[in-house]
Amino acid sequence: MIAQRDDVHVVPARPGKDHVDPHLDADRLVVAGTDADLAAVALRLLRKEKLGSVALGYVPLADSSVAALWGLSTDPARALDIALNGDVDPVPLVRDDVGGVLMGLGVLAPVRGVGYSDADNVLRGQASRIECTPDPDGGLGLQIRIVNKRLIGSKVRISRPRAFQLGCLPTTVVLDGHKHPRPVDKWTWYRHTEDLRLVRGL
Repeated sequence: MIAQRDDVHVVPARPGKDHVDPHLDADRLVVAGTDADLAAVALRLLRKEKLGSVALGYVPLADSSVAALWGLSTDPARALDIALNGDVDPVPLVRDDVGGVLMGLGVLAPVRGVGYSDADNVLRGQASRIECTPDPDGGLGLQIRIVNKRLIGSKVRISRPRAFQLGCLPTTVVLDGHKHPRPVDKWTWYRHTEDLRLVRGL
């Protein structure tokens, strides 16, 4: 669902340009759905060069990494009130090298390859998984967690780059809860030059 202050539109999951673009003249849009639905709308804002003029509110209707990351309410009534009336905060918008955006959590798993956070070599060999989120702590844009599971516990290496690049044996990518359609042997996440205007509070 996409809502404006006085108008509601029911759209399919992960809506495309035909469902989103007619509403991009508003100064604020509210997405009620999943993290993947939110990412689909944010992608249209990016492609139509509307990031600087349209605020994006979010009412999560399922488990949400975006809500956890940015402290958004998961109570539908409270989330809707904030999304419609709350203040706007700029947050990093993370892109990938296949034309998508990442709103909450991206996962590559399992991984065997070489990875770089900016110019720093952070992986050479095997990892159980690599996780990427926008950086909630005001860093360069990304937060990368490289996880190696052990018999007892896990070893986690964290970096906060502007960009992360991986070359690897074919692996699976899951973006905001949605599985990428095919295995990949390389992947890049990077911070877009313009932030997303996310509605976060009253």
